[in-house]
Amino acid sequence: MLHFLKKTAALIWAKKHVRHTEEFKKNAEKNQEELLLSLVHTAKKTLFGREHDFENIKTVKDFQEKVQVSDYEDLKPYIERVKKGQANILWIEIPEYFAKTSGTTSGSKYIPISKEGMPFQVKGAQSALFHYIVKKNNADFVNGKMIFLQGSPELKEVFGIKTGRLSGIVAHHIPKYLQKNRLPSWETNMMEDWEAKVDRIVEETEKENMTLISGIPPWLIMYFEKLTEKHGRKIKQIFPGLQLIVTGGVNYEPYRDKMEDLLGGSVDIVQTFPASEGFFAFQDDYTKEGLLLLTHHGIFYEFIPLEDYGKRDARRLTLKDIELHKDYALILTTNSGLWAYSIGDVIRFIDKDPYRILVSGRTKHFTSAFGEHVIAFEVEEAMKATLEKFPAQITEFHLAPQVNPEEGLPYHEWLIEFEKEPENTDAFRTELDHQLRKRNTYYDDLISGNILQPLHITYLKKHAFHEYAKSQGKLGGQNKTPRLANDRKIADLLEIHKR
Repeated sequence: MLHFLKKTAALIWAKKHVRHTEEFKKNAEKNQEELLLSLVHTAKKTLFGREHDFENIKTVKDFQEKVQVSDYEDLKPYIERVKKGQANILWIEIPEYFAKTSGTTSGSKYIPISKEGMPFQVKGAQSALFHYIVKKNNADFVNGKMIFLQGSPELKEVFGIKTGRLSGIVAHHIPKYLQKNRLPSWETNMMEDWEAKVDRIVEETEKENMTLISGIPPWLIMYFEKLTEKHGRKIKQIFPGLQLIVTGGVNYEPYRDKMEDLLGGSVDIVQTFPASEGFFAFQDDYTKEGLLLLTHHGIFYEFIPLEDYGKRDARRLTLKDIELHKDYALILTTNSGLWAYSIGDVIRFIDKDPYRILVSGRTKHFTSAFGEHVIAFEVEEAMKATLEKFPAQITEFHLAPQVNPEEGLPYHEWLIEFEKEPENTDAFRTELDHQLRKRNTYYDDLISGNILQPLHITYLKKHAFHEYAKSQGKLGGQNKTPRLANDRKIADLLEIHKR
């Protein structure tokens, strides 16, 4: 009876929530402009607001003229003052939290999360589940056990501001109605050694009725592999009640074949797009690609065409200006005090009614040693199309330029860890090169013009990416190895593990 009541209540809540979301889908452009002006008005007396003349910002155009696009280095002087407990710097109050992330140029980054911004991190995930319940007319999973593969929830204080990984912060805000069903235990979640932590999670979950599992694909795969190695069975045999996997952090498609093989049965997948700076989008329609952009969650969005990114006069577009199937650098203004902030993600719109996006790459993760500017979406789609033609399966890959080969023309080197290697390696290599040439005309021109030779594949040993991440202290949590680089720093370390 209790199970029936929980399921019924979830269905009622979900239907009510989804009805309420129809308004923001229809009025996204108007709501976005109103949101920006509201954020500016709220922060006009802050240090940042006074320095950027917020008092006289009346339109989006005014804002774009007075506030330049920034990155973490630009905002760091303000954040350093906030870290010392000073209020009214970027936002009217000191943040409720700092989400601590690892940066490549800035060392550790401290991303502010205000008391206004924190609820949207939780509401984004809740909304994704509510949409799933309504679309599938299925709330059975609420009666089983749920696991969230995440970082430690232990928080430290920086001048009185609670600080930790985003996933650890969110763990403190899991709704009470989910807490009893939630795994792993608090003690296990506190473990920092990721391998030992996953082993403990396996012990705590292997005999439970797991119905929902959440995490980023590389670490879901690690957890599933440990389970299948221990039991000699597929995941759906170990967890016959498993209905739903919620994932985010990276594009799911390159991992789909590997996941389906490990699962060994049908499980629904919901993809999301969260970050320390905000919860941006989730999959709301399982019949088509794309994630619903959340335009009413305290974030004003701007979009810089990728070809303009980094230029002083770069065009800053809003929703009304965007084109479909074009790559844009994502720029955020948030209710936690980030102003025209470049998050580093590249997105493309695939629908305007409502606005749906794909995450197509990172502004700093590309290969353009020869002017080709290959991005993640292109290499992932090329790999996906190639795998559809060959009975092969990959675990992970990384692409880097080889500018000075020992002989012959330069080339792209693909370092690939295969789960199942192609029988005809030359044909696989040729097809992969062909698929990338179809997707990037500059790369195609370089091959045709004999500037580059076709790509090379370096075959890596099993667990190569796992060992690389471990050697860099980036095993677990939200860490993931970039799929592309414009240098050989990662490639040279991976080559240690070549067959």
